[in-house]
Amino acid sequence: MDTVTINAKGISVSLDLTVGHIADMIIESGARRLKPLHRAPWVDAGETLPPDLPRGTVRLSGDFLCAPFSRSDVEEAPLHGWPANSAWDVVDSGATDGGWRAVFRLRHKVMGASVDKIFTLRDDHPFLYQEHVFSGGSGAISVAHHPMTAMKGGGRLAFSPKRFAATPADPLEPDPVRGRFMLAYPGRSSDLGHFPAAGGGTLDLADYRMDDRREDFLTLVEADHGGPGWTALARQAEDDLVLVLKNPAELPVTMLWFSNGGRDYAPWSGRHLGVLGIEDGRTAVGHAASLGDNWLKREGVATAFELGQDRVSFRHVIGALPLSGGGPPRAITTAGGHLRLAGAAASEVPFDSEFLRIGQPAAR
Repeated sequence: MDTVTINAKGISVSLDLTVGHIADMIIESGARRLKPLHRAPWVDAGETLPPDLPRGTVRLSGDFLCAPFSRSDVEEAPLHGWPANSAWDVVDSGATDGGWRAVFRLRHKVMGASVDKIFTLRDDHPFLYQEHVFSGGSGAISVAHHPMTAMKGGGRLAFSPKRFAATPADPLEPDPVRGRFMLAYPGRSSDLGHFPAAGGGTLDLADYRMDDRREDFLTLVEADHGGPGWTALARQAEDDLVLVLKNPAELPVTMLWFSNGGRDYAPWSGRHLGVLGIEDGRTAVGHAASLGDNWLKREGVATAFELGQDRVSFRHVIGALPLSGGGPPRAITTAGGHLRLAGAAASEVPFDSEFLRIGQPAAR
């Protein structure tokens, strides 16, 4: 059994057990079936791929745990670590009072720690509630979620308050023979609507345009605002709103990966179109960089969890709603068992407002 599917009323989620990636997520809303997550076009194509690809790239889909994020240069492992590239087992899966809960365990250890992935679905909640738990181990580990969505007609983004956005020193694809990019590297701005562009001038980070062929990566640092961290994407052709939420005390940065035909080599081959990674994490780029003196630490931002405690965990939420009002919300709040969207068409939906542990201290 390579894939396992769990269900609650109005939602189903499938996990690819060979690599720990979410293979599919379907949310029922009236007569509509919303599918907020992306699956790379080569995964089910049966084509021959380059032999040196990480297993997580071969099976790239949905969301997965990165531990570490990016380079595994402290403990030997593939890109994004064993949780994104190797097998998970089902430890427990069953109905709960009003939903479903499943526990998966990574066969590999990470820095000596065992790793559990816990999925919770609730009847009539258009969200997947996730928790990852590291037990034991030693040293420290950087982590990130890696949810990916895709658009056919572009979209518009909105965010919880951020201190600033910054690109690293070098672009993902510096060689014009292999790919292209649009942002300045390095670049920084506290105004997300005016980020330095590679060719001069500025770009609006909230505007995902399909005619912008690009491969860009940047980090958003959460501001101190006391609420959940969130990213909302209004997908125009899909006519829906993709939502990703976190506890900023646990995952203080959000990394955006704009992948829109910006890589010309296999398996990307210019066909990875309209994809946006919304990657909430506690990390710099690479394991060693996350543990050392890095630019985020100098900004007062934690970039790893210390292992060796009995238990280190962090939580995350992904969901989708029909698009209301044509654009993303101005603000999102969670309280009293609901998630409330403020904007042109205010609305609220059922939500476990205690799940993200907002206001509670995160593990070190």
